[in-house]
Order: sequence, then structure tokens, then C-alpha cells
Amino acid sequence: MSLQIAQAAVNDANIHFDRLYSYCVPPRLAGRLWPGSMVLVPFGRGNKPRMAVVLDVQEVEDAPDNLKTLLDAAPEEARLTPDLMELVRFLKERTFCTWFEAVKAVIPYGAQYRPAVENGRPVMQSRLTRSTERLYTLTGELPAAPKPGPRQLAAVQALRQGPLTARQLDEVGISKSTLDSLCKKGVLTACEQDKEIDLFAAIPFDPRPITLSPEQQAVFWELLPKLEDAQPHAALLHGVTGSGKTMVFLKLIERTLELGRKALVLVPEISLTPQMIRRLKSTFGSRLAVQHSALNNTERLLQWRRIQQGNADIVVGTRSAVFAPLQNIGLIIMDEEQEHTYQSESAPRYDAHDIAKKRAAMENSLLLFASATPLTETYHAAQCGRLQLVRLQHRYGGKPLPQVDFVDMRAELAAGNPREVSGRLAQELQKNLDHGEQSILLLNRRGYRTVAMCTACGHVLKCPHCSVPLVYHKPQQALMCHHCGHTVQPAPTLCPDCGGKLAYSGFGTQRVEEELSRLLPAARILRMDQDSTTKKNAHETMLAQFARHDYDILLGTQMVAKGLDFEKVSLVGVLGIDSLLFGQGFRAYESVFSLVTQVIGRGGRADIPGRALIQTTVPDHPVLQLAAAQDYEAFYREEITFRKFGLYPPFCAFCVVGFVGDKEQEVLTAAVRFGQLLGETAAKTPQMPLRILGPAPMNIVMLNSKYRYKLTLKCRNDAQFRAVMRQTLDAYDKEKLPAKASVILDFNSDGDI
Repeated sequence: MSLQIAQAAVNDANIHFDRLYSYCVPPRLAGRLWPGSMVLVPFGRGNKPRMAVVLDVQEVEDAPDNLKTLLDAAPEEARLTPDLMELVRFLKERTFCTWFEAVKAVIPYGAQYRPAVENGRPVMQSRLTRSTERLYTLTGELPAAPKPGPRQLAAVQALRQGPLTARQLDEVGISKSTLDSLCKKGVLTACEQDKEIDLFAAIPFDPRPITLSPEQQAVFWELLPKLEDAQPHAALLHGVTGSGKTMVFLKLIERTLELGRKALVLVPEISLTPQMIRRLKSTFGSRLAVQHSALNNTERLLQWRRIQQGNADIVVGTRSAVFAPLQNIGLIIMDEEQEHTYQSESAPRYDAHDIAKKRAAMENSLLLFASATPLTETYHAAQCGRLQLVRLQHRYGGKPLPQVDFVDMRAELAAGNPREVSGRLAQELQKNLDHGEQSILLLNRRGYRTVAMCTACGHVLKCPHCSVPLVYHKPQQALMCHHCGHTVQPAPTLCPDCGGKLAYSGFGTQRVEEELSRLLPAARILRMDQDSTTKKNAHETMLAQFARHDYDILLGTQMVAKGLDFEKVSLVGVLGIDSLLFGQGFRAYESVFSLVTQVIGRGGRADIPGRALIQTTVPDHPVLQLAAAQDYEAFYREEITFRKFGLYPPFCAFCVVGFVGDKEQEVLTAAVRFGQLLGETAAKTPQMPLRILGPAPMNIVMLNSKYRYKLTLKCRNDAQFRAVMRQTLDAYDKEKLPAKASVILDFNSDGDI
């Protein structure tokens, strides 16, 4: 009699023992396991139950005597489909994560399982009790006797139109006792189904013909053949801010649905999803699902199951939505593709660009990147012919780009204005208030004050767990660490080292909000940053309030800089941009150019002409001048020359190998040794291009009480290089170095970590 052997990868492994382990499949589970099944296995010397994912199932005649037996398996519907398993393998191969880290990225928390005990036996338990509701269906006729009551008659009459849920029947006055009585009589049958949560009930279905401008129509016709031929294609839609890229998206989605296929729409920020959802729901109706981190676990699970069961034609969401279990994808749109939020900063450290390309190849889809300021690598690929390049060079309706002026903050200080809001910006804001127009102000720094320094000894108050200054938050009257959350409350007034007086300097969104309130007492100011958007649906609520003109000024961090479209916004102000301009990563100039270009583009999108003011101490800086002119082509020429001269992407791959541990000297020693091992391994393949830089401390050398060093590798990220990295990791493990410092590989970092 043959037996089944399952090859499984366990949860909570690290990269050094993340391999496949063999288990016997007990007879009660025979025929119920496939690659992608979630199982419970005994692991380690104590046979502690641990979650695992099956990668292979084999039939054998005899199993080794010492082979352990699987404990439990999840239902078949919880199994990862072959295409999701392909994405798991892709993540494992490309990001050097563990098998189970990849699994957790692909499926939401609510769809995952955990070990539990029932009746003394180890079993799997869903992490989230699935939310269901009772559905009633009319299956018989009411008997004449005993005479049915009015509620029973009403229930039967209501259900003649089709099945209804208990909640729907309760809303028309039909109680559970009435329904239970009818079920006993055989008139109704009841079953449990996933609870329907209509996240978009307030958005009316209001389909209107999608009318494109001649330029938009030309772009649509250029892209249409790639959409219709059922082959994998990639294209870049490069359009100036306000050119109406979204209208082209809608037309392409409309055609995708006509072809019987489905669409996946990715946006970089949660703040951008409400506007995109509104446009999609009003145009295409309720077969829309959403995936992003602002949903609670139940909502995410129910949305995920809707997609999995084929009840959604369009999925919209942030980075994680790239893993949505959507079948028959014809179109993938990545809006504002230049944004760093498409890159995961925790394991698996993936870039949604790469996953979208993989899915487009698997599904024979059109992958459309879109931006006014595309990544240098993306635009270079388009220039080289690896992507189709289509352009929208004019604003929709022929509206002009905003007029941009600079305010030299050195001159402001010399004139006796120490405030963060210049006199010119205050005048322009007042002018907007007088005319009933709105303004957006960008300051990419939250909090009230950014540094607390002793006036006597110069000591700066830093987080005891992270090597960064604490930030003063006035509403809480506290100093807070923006990395680990450490809080000092109340905020001190004296230096802990010498007892001298502390001076608080720098400024954040809270400070500027207070300053604006003093300068413009009549202004209604809405602050939108990480501190003010913690409540559920905060982004959607705030943006709706601003759209209704409940506020005059929207002050915020990067979340207000891109994708937003408000008719009454005629003024945009940029504050505190210099700190980003002199960042250390090789993308610093690209990030500033993109951010300034995008936020300037929020103004003048309707009938009111737009204008923008950039406050800076370096008004002649070429990056700011090019951003003010909205001249992406000129910026690209400068940037690609710098990238080629310095050997940065797209002319090489860029990999940061991080080392994290408790003792600084041990972490440094481990980093040095890894570099030596990598050099020795790479020397065996001398034709492989590789530069090893470092080790060096990371920009934040201590985070959460852990010391951090890095090696920077300039390489070619191909199968040969990844094989060398795996050999090096194995050698590092054999020397017991992971006990000194764990290793993190990041192929998406710009080095500014």
C-alpha cells in the first residue's frame, strides 16, 4: 500500500534553516493535500506544533521509520492556488525571504491559520473567525392550516423575489423566530454565507459615457492593440499633472471588461484610494473590491474572499493588492509608479513593480505604468524600447500649468521674519481666503518641533533605543520617537546631562498649523499627516470634507502631494523641502523633483488658474528650477548622466546587505566577515560584475536597541549573482555568525537607510 509524503516549509524559520521538511500524510488526510495546502506539523526536538505550507506531495511505497506525521490540514478552499504559489516561489527566489514570509505577504492575516488545541489534540484554527450571515431561500408553500400569521405571509412574499439575509428581513420587520418557524415547516431553507460588507454603499452608481480629449483618445488607440491581443505587454503613460490619465484608465478598464477580463488598479497611498474608488464605483458599479491596510482584518478577509470567489471584476488598492487572488487579469495599472511606497520595507522586501511584471507575464496582461514623473529606470526602459511609451503632453481642457515662484528664506530671515511661513505665502493664502479659493501646503515633517537641544552643553535629546532625535508633539505635550514610538511625557525643560535649559527648534506640521492659525485667524485649516489620520476612514473623511470646502487650507505631508483633484485649489505652497534635497540616497534628487512637481500639479486643475510658491534657502538649485518648470525631460537627461557616471540603477543592480545585532562590535565584525566570504565566493566566477562597498553604519545606526551596519553591493541581479549570495549565506551560517548579527538583503534600497 502506497503512502503520501508531503514536503513542507515551516513558519518562523530564518533564512539559514528555511528548507523543505518531509512528513507522512495520515490516512484521514490522504487525497486532501496539494502544493499550496496549509498544514500543521510537529517540529523540532519537542515536536511543537507549527504552521507550514506544502510545496510538494509524493506517492511512495515505504516511508523512513523516523518520519514524523502531519497533525492537521486546512480546508481545501484555504489552499493557495497555483498562481499564488508561483508568486510565493518568485518572492522566495528574488527577495531571499523565507517560504512562510512569502505566504504571509500573499494572503491576508484573516485567511491565515494558527496552532490550537481541541479535545487534547493539536489542530489548526483560523486566525479570524469568518464573518457569516444567514441566508433564507423560499423552497415551499405555506400550509393552509394552521392559518399563517401576517409576518409569515410577509416573509414568504418578500422571498418570492429571491433569497434574502436575516439582516435584510429584519429591516422590514420579520423576526428570527418567524423565520425559524417557517424553516421547521419546510417553507424556507437557511444557510450560512460570507457576510457582505458594502464598503462603497454611499457612492451612487452613475455611469456616464467616458469622453476623451483628442490627445487622450490617441493614447487609448495606441494602447488598445496591446490590451486586446492576450499577450503580455508593458507600457508607460507619461502625462503632465492634470492631463487626465485617469480618464484613459477608465476607458481601458471599460474595454477590458467588454473582453470578459478583469482589471487590477494599484495606487501608492491609502489617501488616493477614495478618489479612485469613487470614480470606479460610479462608472462600473459594485463588482469592485479593495485591498489596503486601512481596512480591518474582517473587511480585508471578506474583500479577499469576494475576489477569490470571482465576485469582483476590478480590484483597487495599495502595494499589497498586487497579490489579490484575481483570475483572468487583462489589465494591470500602476498609478504614480515612481512612489517609494510600492517597495516593502519588511520581509519579504519586494517591489510591486516586479510582482506586477510577473503577474502580467503569467496572465498575458497589459501592464500600464503611469506618472508625470516616472522612475528614472522606468523611463530609461521606455527610451530603450523595453516598454511602449505613450504621452499626454497637455493638461485636460487646455488648462495651463501653475505659475511657480520662489521665496528665498534667507532673505525672509534677514528681513526679520523668523517664522516658517513667509510673508509672501501668508499674503497669497489671505488672497485665496478673500476669493473663496482653497490652498494646499506641503511639509514633509510631522510633529511640532524636531530637535530639543541644551543651550549650555549642546546635548540633543535622543531616543534611548534609536540613534535619532526625539520630536516634540504639542497636543500630547510629549517627546516621541518616530521610529520605535518611545515617549517622554511631559516634555522636559531641563537638560538631563547638565541641568541647563532646553531649547526646542525646527518645525513640523503641528507647528505650522499653529502659526497659520495666528496669521490667518479666519482660515479653516485641515492638517493631514500620520498623527491626524489614525482613525478608521480618516483619509476618506478628511478629503471629502476638503472637497466640500469645509476647510480652506489643507496642510499635510507627502500624502497630499499626489493624485488629488480639487476644483477650488488655486494655490500650492512647498515648505521645508531643503532637508530632502540634501538626502544621502542616490534617489534624493529624483524624489525631490517628483514631490515638488506632483504637489505643484494639485493647483489650477479646473477653471481657476493655479500658482505655486516654493520656500527654500537655495532657490537657484537646478532640481527645484526644473521641477518648477515641470520639465521632466531635462531632469531625466541630467539624472541619467549622473546614474551612468556613478554606476547606479539602471546601469547596475543595487543591493544593501544589512547586519543587525545586540553588540555593535560583533555586528561590525560579522559585516566584515560576510564581505570577505562574498569576495571569496565571487572570485570563483570572475566574469561576474560586482563591487562591494563598506561595511559602514546605517544612517540610523541603532534602531529598537539593535545596532545596524551595511554592505552596499553594485551588481547584476541575475540567477548567477543570486546563487553566489546563497552560497555566501550558507558559509556565513556555517561560521555561526548569525548569532552575532542577522542578515537582511534589500534589492530596492537607495542606500539611504
